[in-house]
Amino acid sequence: MEGYNLSHMENSINRAVQVEELRSLREQMLDHFPAPPAYLHIGDWYSQLNRLHDQFIRRTLILSERKLREEGRGSPPVPYTYVVVGSGGRSEQTQWSDQDNGLVYADPGEAGQEAASLYFELLSEEVFLSLQQIGYPPCEGNVICTNPQWRKPLSQWLRMLREWFNDPTWENVRYLLIVFDLRGLHGVSLAAALKEAFAEEVRRKPGILGAMLRNTLHHKPSLGPFGNLITERYGPDAGGLDIKYGSYIPLINGIRLLSIMAGVQETSSRLRLGELAKRGFITEEHAQRWNEALQFALWLRTQTPYQSDNGIYSTRGIIQAEQLSRELKQRLRRALRDGHELQQAVRKRAERLLVERGDSG
Repeated sequence: MEGYNLSHMENSINRAVQVEELRSLREQMLDHFPAPPAYLHIGDWYSQLNRLHDQFIRRTLILSERKLREEGRGSPPVPYTYVVVGSGGRSEQTQWSDQDNGLVYADPGEAGQEAASLYFELLSEEVFLSLQQIGYPPCEGNVICTNPQWRKPLSQWLRMLREWFNDPTWENVRYLLIVFDLRGLHGVSLAAALKEAFAEEVRRKPGILGAMLRNTLHHKPSLGPFGNLITERYGPDAGGLDIKYGSYIPLINGIRLLSIMAGVQETSSRLRLGELAKRGFITEEHAQRWNEALQFALWLRTQTPYQSDNGIYSTRGIIQAEQLSRELKQRLRRALRDGHELQQAVRKRAERLLVERGDSG
């Protein structure tokens, strides 16, 4: 998309006064952002696309606050931050993004707890319904601000983080890794307090790296022991390859755990790699090769077929068998080998840190 068109779209989003207008603009965005034909400049394409996703969400929050005022529900009783996680937190959303978010609000004091709780429950529900109307489906894992677990005062968020660190079950560690990708999108910067608390807990409890490593390596690159691609065996996607869980997720999981170990606070996977290399935590060669594999996976994600169900956009994240040309298969094998190398590097670094800090995990 040309700069002028991007600015024009952003201005149109910011002028919208009805959710229906945002819905129409979202459909226009899909026309403006067809799947890119090559992956060489995919980073710029994603940056522009995610700027627009951010604008849609911010405008939805503004309109939702306005609607609550018009209904006599008042304004936010205390400052708050609307946060995005998952690919939204990493600024890696595709055209067909879902809702992965939460809400953190300043502690209202005992006298204001009930009013604050009610207001932010109403706001979250309004934002959820509006984003759904615009075309953003809810997160399948229920990591969303309408879920009270992901909508609470800052003090309760901090308590929840400590509880997860103290009880590193598989599910609790999954939540911790989700929080590490958290990015404040609208409101005051309460997200910074969560980031600082997370880093402090990692320093205090280095053994958590063992549990995080097991979670991080759960999804393996879709490459067999003899260099064969592991494709879908049954169903409508038979012969296709799961790009999300077979290529993209192994890469971003590995980069995230390296960043946790190094204390990197960036949320974008690309920026994380750059900071890791800058700090000498990984070599420049590894950073470049793993970033190329990441950019290729991000491009492949834009090539997966999508569907629209009553205006809700979604994709199964699978490259179809007929799309897997000989050239694409060769490029995939190289990228998946790089993903495997990344996972091995993460394992070695985590195990070494656990030994150095006197904790087997």
